[in-house]
Amino acid sequence: MTTTTFIRTVDGRDLPLPGTYAIDPAHSSVAFQVQHLGFSKVRGRFTDFEGTIAVAEEPTVSSVQVTIQSASVDTAQAQRDAHLRSSDFFGVEDHPTLTFSSTTLEDCGDSLQVHGDLTICDITRPVVLDVAFDGAGPDVMGDTSQPRIGFSATTTLNRYDFGITFNPPLEAGGLLISKRVRIELDIQAARQ
Repeated sequence: MTTTTFIRTVDGRDLPLPGTYAIDPAHSSVAFQVQHLGFSKVRGRFTDFEGTIAVAEEPTVSSVQVTIQSASVDTAQAQRDAHLRSSDFFGVEDHPTLTFSSTTLEDCGDSLQVHGDLTICDITRPVVLDVAFDGAGPDVMGDTSQPRIGFSATTTLNRYDFGITFNPPLEAGGLLISKRVRIELDIQAARQ
């Protein structure tokens, strides 16, 4: 293992230094995209979330915990956002949060995979995030006491697995909204 100021190399892979890092929502994104009408994509995001990344000395025992406020869903279209908050989708009155809790981290050679439990609408299913460590450094003012780290991650899930089955058929055939949802995360976190 070798170490630079903010990054260590373990078995040929650059990783952040051990410690607990708090996700910075102002510099992070929790986004999704879903196919609409069978040929176009609608993108959205959640704007209110928090979480921690616990980077362990032994990387494979690191962990991630995230809580997302479901009412913060934002697709840049007010009527659609109101529908997504309804019982047809997230049912934010009864299910105010979405949560992710990692269970294992796997080194897959070219990438890392974070396995964990995702809970949406009080239904918990296992998911696997394909994760890339994007780097580390001091904060914008050059403060090295609370270094910043960056990760990006993706996964695809079936919304029906979480009981989100609203999907009226189209007159021309097919369904209004794809079952498959692509999740895209860009995370910056500060060491505590």
